[in-house]
Amino acid sequence: MRSSFAAGWVLPIAGAPIVGGCVTIEDGRVIRVSAERPAHAVDLGRRVLLPALVNAHTHLELSYLRGRIGRAACFTEWVRPLLAARRETPDASTVSTAAAAAIAEARGSGTGLFGDVSNTLAAVPALRASGLSAHVFHELLGFTVADPEARVADARARIAAAAAAAGGGDIRFSVAPHAPYSVAPALFDAIRHDASEHGAPTTVHLAESREEVQLLADGSGPWRGLLETLGVWNQAWQPPGVSPVAYLRQRGFLDASTVVVHGVQCTPGDIAQLRESGATLVSCPRSNAYVGAGTPPLEALFAAGVPVAFGTDSLASVDDLNLFSELAAARRSAPGVSAPQLLDGATRTGARALGFGGDYGTIEPGRRAALISVRVPDGIVDVEEYLVSGIAPPDVAWLPTEAPSA
Repeated sequence: MRSSFAAGWVLPIAGAPIVGGCVTIEDGRVIRVSAERPAHAVDLGRRVLLPALVNAHTHLELSYLRGRIGRAACFTEWVRPLLAARRETPDASTVSTAAAAAIAEARGSGTGLFGDVSNTLAAVPALRASGLSAHVFHELLGFTVADPEARVADARARIAAAAAAAGGGDIRFSVAPHAPYSVAPALFDAIRHDASEHGAPTTVHLAESREEVQLLADGSGPWRGLLETLGVWNQAWQPPGVSPVAYLRQRGFLDASTVVVHGVQCTPGDIAQLRESGATLVSCPRSNAYVGAGTPPLEALFAAGVPVAFGTDSLASVDDLNLFSELAAARRSAPGVSAPQLLDGATRTGARALGFGGDYGTIEPGRRAALISVRVPDGIVDVEEYLVSGIAPPDVAWLPTEAPSA
């Protein structure tokens, strides 16, 4: 069935906003984007039509921790209560119910594609039931690992079982390491080999905190103390004496298929290495502030040409999964980054990084008709600037299944 939707503005992302534009869809795909309105077009009124947002980094399985982990002045102070809470293993229905509610909330604020990081794959059934698309990164930890290849093979078996489960949605999988302070060098290598073998993206938390930088520089600091307390410190591990970015670059882990998350502590040299590697960086500024990690250098990253996407992180470190709120936080912390750049990061860049660039992220012929519209108040002229000011869920509607009021 063919349907056309006209709006006050159409924001293709692939081009400038079209005032009074129209999008025609058929069989779930965009077939035409134009400034011309056919007589049969549904008029959405004073709204802007744009692609569904891409939350390129979250942890849906942690949604049950909402409101349970407080703000912290430094990252390891936040991690300690998180680990304690996770040791109180909840039943599967608690995790699944919370994940389903979080997915529904995220959809309600315009998210159509997730980059979900999961240790347990417990949120996969909720993702499938939602009908939304996702790349699920099965995350591994292990600072002392006797057989890295066996650990990856076991993860692959769990992925195969999850992928075989019945349900809808387009869910893709790969194996991913957690971070340089929690993953042994040999396990990094085994995961990199697995990702290359399967032609899939992988992800890693990198340069998130000052404590991480200190550990890799000389093997000291709060992270070492915490690892020793947990009984997982590796006495044979030698600090590389370089930054987290340089460390993974030297190991050959960073390339165009790598989704680097956070990058709060990136130096100019680190940013240059990220740009050269082709990796995409996912920024989560609200979470960074909550856990005491700091403020990401967004202006420097964009200026250097590093592809930057956006994520919310989990409900253990943010109040909601509204990506529009993440964009507003980014706009406040990086006023030198333009609204179109931020919106590109929350759509096209994220979709490409997750391997969905042919389907999501822009309004172009052939792309999926995963489109949202946002109500625009009277007096607003620059709709792109308005969209990064913070949009509340009641002002967001989906096409074509919902009929928003003008």
